[in-house]
Amino acid sequence: MKQHLYIICIFLFSISFYGQKGVVTGTVLDKNTQEPVPYANVVLKSGSNIATGGITNEQGFFSVKEIPYNTYDFEIQFIGYKTITKAINVDKSNRKVNLGSLYIEEDAVALGSVEIVTERSTIEQKIDRKVINVGKDLTTVGASASDIMGNIPSVSINQDGDISFRGNENVRVLVDGKPTNLSSRELLQQIPSTSIKTIELITNPSAKYNPEGMSGIINISLKKNTNLGFNGSINSGITYGQRARYNNSLSLNYRAGKTNFYGSYNNRLGKSTTDGIVTRTVENNNQLTDNINENTSHLFKLGFDYMINDKNTLSIYTNQNLFETIIDGNRIINFFDNPSANFTQRDITDSDNVNATYNADFKHVFAKEGHTIELEVDYNTLDSDKEYDFSFTGNNPVENYEELIEDTRTNTTINLDYVNPLSENTMLELGLETRLRRTDNSYITGNPNFNNSTFFYDRDIYSFYTTFGQTLDKWQYNIGLRLEDYNVDSQFDEVGENPFNFTDKLFNIFPSGFLKYTPNKDQKNTYQLSFSRRIDRPSLNQINPIRQLNTPQIILTGNPSLVPQFTNSIELNYSRKLAKGSFTFGGFYRRISDEINRRGFFDENNPNLLIIDYDNFDSNDAYGFEFSSNYRLTNWWSLNSSFDIYSRTQKGVIEGESVQVNNTLLNAKLNNSFKATKNLTFQLFTFFSGRQEILQYELKENFFMNAGARYNFAKGKGTLSLNFNDIFRTQRFAFETYRTIIQEGEFRRDTRSVYAGITYRFGSGKNKSLKRKKRDKNVKADKLL
Repeated sequence: MKQHLYIICIFLFSISFYGQKGVVTGTVLDKNTQEPVPYANVVLKSGSNIATGGITNEQGFFSVKEIPYNTYDFEIQFIGYKTITKAINVDKSNRKVNLGSLYIEEDAVALGSVEIVTERSTIEQKIDRKVINVGKDLTTVGASASDIMGNIPSVSINQDGDISFRGNENVRVLVDGKPTNLSSRELLQQIPSTSIKTIELITNPSAKYNPEGMSGIINISLKKNTNLGFNGSINSGITYGQRARYNNSLSLNYRAGKTNFYGSYNNRLGKSTTDGIVTRTVENNNQLTDNINENTSHLFKLGFDYMINDKNTLSIYTNQNLFETIIDGNRIINFFDNPSANFTQRDITDSDNVNATYNADFKHVFAKEGHTIELEVDYNTLDSDKEYDFSFTGNNPVENYEELIEDTRTNTTINLDYVNPLSENTMLELGLETRLRRTDNSYITGNPNFNNSTFFYDRDIYSFYTTFGQTLDKWQYNIGLRLEDYNVDSQFDEVGENPFNFTDKLFNIFPSGFLKYTPNKDQKNTYQLSFSRRIDRPSLNQINPIRQLNTPQIILTGNPSLVPQFTNSIELNYSRKLAKGSFTFGGFYRRISDEINRRGFFDENNPNLLIIDYDNFDSNDAYGFEFSSNYRLTNWWSLNSSFDIYSRTQKGVIEGESVQVNNTLLNAKLNNSFKATKNLTFQLFTFFSGRQEILQYELKENFFMNAGARYNFAKGKGTLSLNFNDIFRTQRFAFETYRTIIQEGEFRRDTRSVYAGITYRFGSGKNKSLKRKKRDKNVKADKLL
C-alpha cells in the first residue's frame, strides 16, 4: 500500500496547468443582509452565446479565468434573486478585471415559485439511488430510525429489529457515509428519528464505495444546519401505545464569514413491549414471552467548518451517543404432557453503551473547476457493558445467576480522494482507503453450564480505487476498479477449552460499471444498466462466539469460522418523468457464493436447547423486479407507491442433507397524501409483505396501516404532527420452522400507537448550504454518473 500511495502522490502533483488569457473577479453579496451569496452562477455572454462562467465560493467570491479578449455581457444568476447584468471588456490593457462587491436582491416572484418546489415527493429517484426525505413524510415520524425503516421501499424490519434490503439481511448501513462499531439492529434503535435528514438506498454502488453489503448500502444522513446567521429548531414528541415513549431535539448553528459552527442534541426516552409465543409440536411444549423494554438515548453532535480561503476548507465534527437499555423479560415454559416440569425465567438486562465518532476533513480546490484532493480521518469507538440477572421459579433448571459481557471496539478509517475533470465531459477519480478495526470482548458467567471466555478480533483492510466517467452525446458511462488487501486475526479463549485461533488473508478485485442512455434532451426517459462485484465479510455479531441471547429454549451466538460471501450483480432500470410525477421500473439478478445465513441445531448436552448461529451455504441465485412511482392525481391528492417481487434459489447442507429451496417474496407499499388546505395535510400508508421461505424456516405474511396529519403554523416556522400507527394491530413477526426443529411462533411489538409532536424553527438566516463531501452522502455527480 505504501508503494501505491507513492505512485498516486507522484501522479497528483505532476499535473500541469494551462496558461491564462484574461481574469474576472469579484464578490457577490445579498443587498439586504450584506452577507456573501455562495454558489451563485457567474456567466459571461458574447451576444446570445455563453462564452464561459463560474460559481461563487463560500465567501461569495468568484474568479473566472482563461477568458479570450473580447467584450462581454456579465450576468449573476441565483434562484430567488433578480439577475443583474453589466458590460465588461477584457483586453491586454485590462486583462485582470476586478468588479469588486456586487449586490443582488431577492425576487418576490421567484421566491413564490421556490415554495412550490418544497412540495416535492418524499422519495426522489436519482441516477444510482433513492433518496427519502424523512422530515416530509408524516407516517415515518417515530421514536427511532428502526421505527421508520419499515415504511421505506425495498426495506424491511423484523420483530427483532434486524434490517433487510431486497429481502436480504446482508446490507451495509452507514451514518453520514461512515461505518460505526454498532450492529445494524443496535444502530437503528439508538438514532432518534428527529435527527435524520435523509435515508439513501444505493442498490449497486460503484468501485468508489466499500464493496461490503450484498444487497447494497443504506446511508443515514443526520441533520446539519448551515444557514447564514444564527438559526435553530426545536422538536418534541410523544408516542403512546401500551407504554409511553418520548423524543426531543434541539439544533443550533451560527454561520458568519469563513466559519460555521453547528450543534444538536437529541434524546429518546420511554418504554415499549414485546409479546410472543413459540410452540414446538414434537416436544409438545411452548414458550410465552413478555418483555418490557426501557430505552434512554442521548445523541450529541458538535462541529465546525472553516473556509481557510477560496482553495482550502477544514471541517471537524464529533457525534456522541449515550444509550442505555433495560429489558425486563419474562419467559414461561409450559410442558403439555408434564405440567410439573413447567418453570418461569425472568431475565433483567441492563446495557450501557457509549458510541463516539471523531471526524476531520481537509479539502483543497485546484484552479480548474471540479479539480480537488481531499483527506478525511474518521475514528469511532464503542464501550459497552451488559449485565444480566437470571432468576427462576417452578421446576428450576439451574440456580439463579448473573452474567457480565464487556465489549470494546475501535474503528479507524482514512480516505484520500482525488478528482480531476479531464475535460467538460470526462471525469477521473482516484483514492486510497485504510480501515482498521479492533475488538475485545469478555464474558463472565455464574451459570455452571457455561464457561468464562474472551474474544478478540482484529481486521485491517487497505484499498485503492479508480473510476473513469464520460458523457458522449446521449450516452454516459462510468467504469471503476477497486483493489483490496484484507487481513483478519482473531482468537477465542474459553476456560477449560483449547484456544480457537482464526486468521484470514485475501486480495480481491472489485469491478463496477454504469451505462446511461437519455434519448431526449428534456431527459423524460432514461435507461440505466449497471454491474458490480461485492463482498460480505462476516459481521462481528455473526462471528462472535460469545452468546448474544439466552432463553430457556434458545441461544443466539456467532460462528468464528465464517468466510466471506461474494456477489456478482447486474441491474437494469427505466425512469420516466411525467407531467404530474415520475416512475421507475427495474430488474436485477445476483449470484452469491458461500452465502452466509442463519442455521439452527440442538445442543448435544440438552436436546431442548436450540442453538442459532450462522454458517456458509452453497449458493444463492436471486432476481427481482421493482416498481416505484410518485404521481399527483389532483391538486390535493398525490401518491407514492412501490412494488417489488424477488425470487431466489438457495442451496445448502442441513444435518448432512443437501437442501434446495425456491422462494418468491412480494412487498407492496402505498402512501396517499391529501392536502386539505395550504397548511393542513393528511397521509395514509399501507404495507404488505408476503410469505418468505428460507432453508430451515418460513416467514409468514405481514400487513399494517398507518395514518397521519400535519399542520403548519407561524408562517411555516412551526409544525404540528399527529400519527396513528398500525391501526388494526396487524403488524407481526410470524414464522414456521420445518427442518432440524418443528416449531411455529409469532411476536408482536408495541406498534399500535399514537404519536403527537411539535417542531419550531427560528432564526433569520437564508439557506445557502455548504457543499459537503460527496462520499458523506454516497453521491456521484449526475453529469458523469
